[in-house]
Amino acid sequence: MGRRNLFRNVRRRCLLAISVALPLLFSAAGHAQTGHTVKRPNILFAISDDQSYPYASAYGSLGVRTPAFDHVAREGVLFTSVFVASPGCSPSRAAFLTGRYPWQIEAAGTHASSFPAKYVTFPDLLERAGYFIGHTGKGWGPGNWQESGRARNPAGPAFNAIKAERSFSGSGAEDYAGNFADFLRRRPAEKPFYFWYGAHEPHRPFEKGAGLKAGKKLADALVPPFLPDTPEVRSDLLDYAVEIERFDEHLGRMLKTLHEAGELDNTIVIVTSDNGMAFPRAKANCYEYGLHVPLAIRWGSQIVGGGRSIDDVVSLVDLTPTILEAAGVRHPGQYPMAGRSLLSILRSQKERSGRRTRTAVFAARERHSSARYNNLGYPQRAIRTSEYLFIRNFAPERWPAGDPQKYEDDGTLGQPHGAYHDIDPAPTLDFLIAHREKSPISRYFHLVVDKRPSEELFDIRSDPGCLRNLANDPAYAQVKKRLRAQLNNYLRKTGDPRSSGGDEIFETHKRYSPVRRFPEPQ
Repeated sequence: MGRRNLFRNVRRRCLLAISVALPLLFSAAGHAQTGHTVKRPNILFAISDDQSYPYASAYGSLGVRTPAFDHVAREGVLFTSVFVASPGCSPSRAAFLTGRYPWQIEAAGTHASSFPAKYVTFPDLLERAGYFIGHTGKGWGPGNWQESGRARNPAGPAFNAIKAERSFSGSGAEDYAGNFADFLRRRPAEKPFYFWYGAHEPHRPFEKGAGLKAGKKLADALVPPFLPDTPEVRSDLLDYAVEIERFDEHLGRMLKTLHEAGELDNTIVIVTSDNGMAFPRAKANCYEYGLHVPLAIRWGSQIVGGGRSIDDVVSLVDLTPTILEAAGVRHPGQYPMAGRSLLSILRSQKERSGRRTRTAVFAARERHSSARYNNLGYPQRAIRTSEYLFIRNFAPERWPAGDPQKYEDDGTLGQPHGAYHDIDPAPTLDFLIAHREKSPISRYFHLVVDKRPSEELFDIRSDPGCLRNLANDPAYAQVKKRLRAQLNNYLRKTGDPRSSGGDEIFETHKRYSPVRRFPEPQ
């Protein structure tokens, strides 16, 4: 609880400081603008790749500077309890493109598979309603959208022609803001627009040492509780921060372009991420740092009392009905959305820090990388309330981080601890493996790679790092019983095959990325 209050206090101080510094850049952004306007709102959807809450300066994180995100939060709404539908990019993106949870979209609900065309996406619906649409950078993926008969990426037509010089080797090649400006130049004057800004940042790889090279200090890195506090880990976190800042830099340029065009106040600006940070026990895990992401939304005068903070538990599948309702576009009804529109929250004048109408969200994981024998996944389902996180692990006999050992390209068996491919290659992972037998690092290594029980329960208020499993604690027996029933009931209600014995279907979806070979489990 003390740590959460600290974030809130620091966040308030940061927002106050930013409110003084940013008007030079966006001097009239919060006022009525002249020039071309449209009746229906434009939509700028900005999504980073692998960014956990609270890694933005609006949340009080000192090691990363995000003035553009903070600007959106200051003149709009900052959400503090937002969760993805899956802790991996491909199923997470498919979920909020459709407004449906991963188990409701077949192959699109797993990683690097296909995206059945029968599941309509909100960009397609906007285009049919007269919107000019496009995307730059990473849309939906990885996966094969052509296999299902789609004519383009589900995020919309690509605008990637303009390239940029890379400040660091980990950065993407696209000039995202330049491509957005090109998109606006091509837009017919009478049409509202929707644009998906999908940065590749802060997806790994990072340039090692980039954070220190950029002038950051090890002391400013925010080390999550499940990682050891060492210079190696702190430096890796600073490199991660540099990549977040590149995402934010291009967002700032886009906001400036909109302001200069007189379009900012008629544009819904949504800034978030697809899943948690690419560090061990975060991304590809249904733990807090795999599911909990940033979110800020700005919409000119439609959001009364800018700078509000919203603590309601929200899922990114809620963004789909929010966008459609704001645009006045009706969903066709077939394969209905699971999310609930956020417009009533956005237009409320209240802080909503007391009574909440949204009490739980859900998440799922199936296959992530090719990380186990026979391309098997690690199936999980989770329910997150304002207080607790309950996780069901359907195959506890499998290794959650991937099998420890694999076959090399020449057919020989690789080194022990040479795999763990459900964790992105990282200096932090290398450090944990190299020091796995040394105290106190061994504890963190085993937290990351060891097998897990079929049920896990965490009190997020006191344990945001998900270190103390309370599932077998008698004091929490009733909490576990209630959350287990709530999760099971929702999975049955929404047709999850795992709730009715159809587990094998998730293992049959074809993977279009490379498949590794592993020894057969004993």
